[in-house]
Amino acid sequence: MTIEEKIAYWVRISDEDLKVAETLLKNHHHLYTGFMCHQVIEKILKAGYVKLKNDTPPYTHSLLHLADLTGLNELFSEEQKLFISTLNPLNIEARYPDYKEQMAKALTNKRCKQIFDQTTQLQQWIKEKIL
Repeated sequence: MTIEEKIAYWVRISDEDLKVAETLLKNHHHLYTGFMCHQVIEKILKAGYVKLKNDTPPYTHSLLHLADLTGLNELFSEEQKLFISTLNPLNIEARYPDYKEQMAKALTNKRCKQIFDQTTQLQQWIKEKIL
């Protein structure tokens, strides 16, 4: 697989995850909307890693770590940095029962809509930087 194919792969699955997040949001599956939004940004950052490092991305779910590795964190606005910090724990908290109930209470439809909108904007911003 060429570098271009690897980048296209990560971009494609990021786009697919965004569609899944939108469907989950429309059906009021708030916890999993947040989880999928995390996945969208994780995968577009991995596309960025492949593009910028010409290498296979590391096996990590940490958005903060991926942003550091790509150097994109240096280009993020303060709002984007804050959003990444907010989104980062949604991967773990959606997976483990101890966190699920607490997180489900915090993720209202309004909050999930905000997260989805910010995810869409950040994904597009990263695409513009790496494609």
